Amino acid sequence: MSVSITTTGAEPTRSAIQTMQKQLPPTPAKSNAFADMLFKNVARFFAFFVFMLLAAIMVSLLYGSQETLLKYGAAFFWTNDWDPVNDVYGAVVPIIGTLITAFVALIIAVPVSFGIAMFLTELAPTWLRRPLGTAVELLAAIPSIIYGMWGLFVFVPIFQQYVQPTLINVLGSVPFIGQFFQGAPFGIGLFTAGLVLSIMVIPYIASVMRDVFEVVPPMLKESAYGLGSTTWEVMWRVVLPYTKTGVIGGIMLGLGRALGETMAVTFVIGNSFRLPGGVFDPSNSIASAIANEFNEAGGLQKSSLIELGLILFLITTLVLMASRLMLARLSVAEGKKS
Repeated sequence: MSVSITTTGAEPTRSAIQTMQKQLPPTPAKSNAFADMLFKNVARFFAFFVFMLLAAIMVSLLYGSQETLLKYGAAFFWTNDWDPVNDVYGAVVPIIGTLITAFVALIIAVPVSFGIAMFLTELAPTWLRRPLGTAVELLAAIPSIIYGMWGLFVFVPIFQQYVQPTLINVLGSVPFIGQFFQGAPFGIGLFTAGLVLSIMVIPYIASVMRDVFEVVPPMLKESAYGLGSTTWEVMWRVVLPYTKTGVIGGIMLGLGRALGETMAVTFVIGNSFRLPGGVFDPSNSIASAIANEFNEAGGLQKSSLIELGLILFLITTLVLMASRLMLARLSVAEGKKS
């Protein structure tokens, strides 16, 4: 819009100045500055609230477990007795059960998830990718208690009658690893819990792998195919090295899910506080021990269960720290190579 200015010599008239001031953009109001300051402070509070929440959880766990800490000290970590009648408690069996079931779950879930992600990104026809990907993601929405009930009433009888005897006969005589596949075929136990856990964590790992595989530049894969590489060679030598940081992040996400799982493991692990002689033996995990006994516990037993929760909190924290350190080292190594 043009502004007509009537000048007297070189000075604009008062009416022209007023017209120009009306056309200038308005200056920010004080209320906008206050709103901006309020938004920054609220965002800063929410950011620090996460640290406050973690600190509050740690303090509450330490306070609740102080009776056990004062009585047993560090010996609680290597005591394998859990006897509420005599008021003797130790964390060895739940810790071992938690670590073994999570390890078994990852051993099974990682290659299966890699195969699913590879099929969805490289092999599946276009019309099948979306419905199959949605089906994989829906597995994560199934409540854990449903997995536990399915494992107990459907999977355990089949595993007890057909799978466990076969594995005992085939692997029981193999040097070194045979000792881990001994025992009676109860159906329930560490290996069964690990299998159910693997089914539960597959959607998380597979979804992350699929997402990171899809961001690989098509030119890299097409160049490898142009040199005569097979699909497996492209995935193993091109796609996986390019996305290894994201793949490790997905695996750590699945590990965190497996370590803290409660209901599904409670149904099929056997809930026994005896040291397992093999992967087929019934045992216990930290989460299942807390779920089974906390409601009726009191005194030293309740304090011991709270300390088990503290141990699980520390384990998951250490896993997260280790994964971050691993990812940082991978990033540094990639930077040196480039």
